[in-house]
Amino acid sequence: MTTETKLPFDQEYITSFSKEMNEPEWLTELRVKALEQADTLPMPRPDKTKITNWNFTQFEKLLVKSEAYTNLEELPEEVKLLVGSEAKKNSLYVQRNNKPAYMSVTQELQDKGVIFTDIFTAAREHGDLLKKYYMTAVKTDEHRLTAFHAAFVNGGAFLYVPKNVEITEPIQAIFIHDDAEANVFNHVLVVAEDNSSVVYVENYISTVETAESKFNIISEVVANANATIQYGAVDTLAKDTTTYVNRRGIAGRDAKIEWSLGLMNDGNTISENTTNLVGDGSIGDTKSVVVGRGEQIQNFTTAVVHFGKNSEGYILKHGVMKDSASSIFNGIGKIEHGATKANAEQESRVLMLSEKARGDANPILLIDEDDVTAGHAASVGRVDPVQLYYLMSRGIPQVEAERLVIHGFLAPVVKQLPIEGVRKQLVEVIERKVK
Repeated sequence: MTTETKLPFDQEYITSFSKEMNEPEWLTELRVKALEQADTLPMPRPDKTKITNWNFTQFEKLLVKSEAYTNLEELPEEVKLLVGSEAKKNSLYVQRNNKPAYMSVTQELQDKGVIFTDIFTAAREHGDLLKKYYMTAVKTDEHRLTAFHAAFVNGGAFLYVPKNVEITEPIQAIFIHDDAEANVFNHVLVVAEDNSSVVYVENYISTVETAESKFNIISEVVANANATIQYGAVDTLAKDTTTYVNRRGIAGRDAKIEWSLGLMNDGNTISENTTNLVGDGSIGDTKSVVVGRGEQIQNFTTAVVHFGKNSEGYILKHGVMKDSASSIFNGIGKIEHGATKANAEQESRVLMLSEKARGDANPILLIDEDDVTAGHAASVGRVDPVQLYYLMSRGIPQVEAERLVIHGFLAPVVKQLPIEGVRKQLVEVIERKVK
């Protein structure tokens, strides 16, 4: 289907929807303005990936009716595995399609002033705080899909950590997709004030095998001075789902943002992940693992942009392609003028398991300052026959030997995820996709 410029809903509908959700006036105005922009802005142009025939904008339903969960026992079995045995003791948000379906925040976090809630409750009860950060890392007018997102947001979460608060237990959000007619425009906003720290992990999981759904996901992560945010995510959306995901961070002075991303969708996907190192001494560290199969097409762009002096940026991406799947891996280390003593390092490696699989790793360094350090490495190839021979010479069958090589290849990212249930899920997804 060719992407059309005609939008599925008009200004009257968006205004009515916003009022129905009891949103503040500023958010209604933002939606309406974004809708106007979406009608005229161009589509993004991901490098080496033609998306003119991808349908991101034509759908019939903005909301689907879904029931909430009264307790964790009602969760689907595959979701129960994600939350683990300690779920009742930790803070957890579950969204079912477009419906906030379960929320639990520990009393300890509430006493410390931590806010963790769905995006609609945040707009109603914490509107001024939300306004300060909402659509600031990602601008509505960047292209049609960012404007489209701002106009049609129908889900998401807000996590706010006050100054000097250190959270040791991971905070988790699970976004369940169990209705083939559900279209999800999630906005996730994570803010850590000065000298605070938090670990946030999210899962996008389809419990339907195939769905022609549209996902337009934006995450904004703001780490203020001397704050640390660890952001983990595992995406496992269904076949035929078309996904645009943009995860972007802003790190202040001496702040650190760490990304651990398992990108396991079965449908066509465009993924952008950018960390802007604004403050001196800031650090951005991104680890991504990807498995592609079938005939899916994917494009992954990871960027770390250095503005601050003595900033450090690291990119590590490992991908496995099989069947006729194809993926583009763009790694961008950009050092702006004035970012002296910055260090930009990146590594992208792609492993292809079949003759028709395609992977393209493109390391890019853009440097506008002299006194810096930068480096990159990239490789695209097949399973190393020497490694296979070594394992098979010790009595391991070839299929099992290939499995071990693949898991070893992806391990640097998998082991970084901070929740055991999520790590196990990622390992199981990898097993299923490369079998």
